[in-house]
This record gives sequence, C-alpha cells and structure tokens, in this order.
Amino acid sequence: MSTTEIDRQWTTRLRKRVAGKLPPEKLLPDTQPTYVSSWIYVFGVTTLAALGVVIATGCLLAIRGPQWWHTSSVGHFVNSMHLWSVEIFFFAMVIHLWGKYFMAAWRGGRALTWMTGVVTFLTSIATAFTGYVSQSNFDSQWISTQAKDGINSTGAGAFWNVLNLGQMLMWHIVLLPLAAVVLTVLHVLLVRVKGVVPPFEKTTEVAQ
Repeated sequence: MSTTEIDRQWTTRLRKRVAGKLPPEKLLPDTQPTYVSSWIYVFGVTTLAALGVVIATGCLLAIRGPQWWHTSSVGHFVNSMHLWSVEIFFFAMVIHLWGKYFMAAWRGGRALTWMTGVVTFLTSIATAFTGYVSQSNFDSQWISTQAKDGINSTGAGAFWNVLNLGQMLMWHIVLLPLAAVVLTVLHVLLVRVKGVVPPFEKTTEVAQ
C-alpha cells in the first residue's frame, strides 16, 4: 500500500486530527499556569473524585442487587458511601459551576466546554432522581408517586414511568451514568484542548 493510500484511510486521518488537537503534552501536561492554583479548580477535581466513588460504590451495589443494602450491614455501609459521595459530587459541582459562570469560562472559544459542563449537571440531576426512586422503600414510593403527576403533565410519562422500578433502576445504573461519564470525559478533554480559561486581568494583559 502506497503512502498516499495510507494517508487516505479514515484511521490515519482520525489519528492525525486527534494528535493535532490533543498532543501528549496537552493531554497530560507537566505544568499549568499560576492562576490554576485556585480553590475553584479544587472543587472541579473534587467533583471528578466523588464521581469515581459514586461509580465504584454503585457497581458494588449492582453486584448484589437492590435488596442487599436493606438486609446487610455491609450493604448499608456501601449504600451510605454511595449516597454521601453523591452529596459531595453535587456540592462540589455546583460550586465549580457557579465559579466558572462568574469567571465567564466560555471566553476564548470555550463555549462547548461550558455547555458540556452544564449538560453534565442536568444529566446528573436526572441520574440522582432515578436513584431516589430506585431505593425500593417507602421513601422511593413517596417520591415516585409525587413526581409522576408532574412528569405525566409534560407527556413524558407515556414512555418514562417513574412507578416502574425496573425501568428506573436500569436508567439509573446504565443509561444515565453512561451519559454522565461520556459527557464528563468530553468536558475534561475539551479543557485539555482549549486550556484553562485565564482570569479577566490576564485576558486584558494579553489583549494589550
């Protein structure tokens, strides 16, 4: 096969495009600008760490089934870890989201980075909701019965039945987490491609 034919292959073109947009020094940088040394970025990393714990504890809960955490002390502990990691996840994410809003993090062609973060937040809310209605206790029954009227009023109840434990559990452990993880990875990659948004003072100095 000639060099021209190799260059025309979709794998070759994709590899060159990815390497051009995201070279190794961008994907795994050794240094960062001084303004990255800020608490707002600590909350971003805390969000990622909490997400890792959420996924790990969720996998443990999925192995033993939805009744395990009601009858086992170990299951109750894992379920509590899952709950509190979700609490930390949302706490850190909201602070990171609002911090980035006031920093106007969409500047410098970073609009897609900002939008993926917002959509990840909305997806995470839906994931948390399906988790609450999948607890298989009176709390989840109350939440689902109160939520069904609101959802039915939008027409979404025709295919998204919050009273169906099996459907909600599958959305919670498969579809929505997959979407949240894919969006999170895309968000982090876009941060690597575009770089961290500089503060307003730094932007002014560059413009001058």
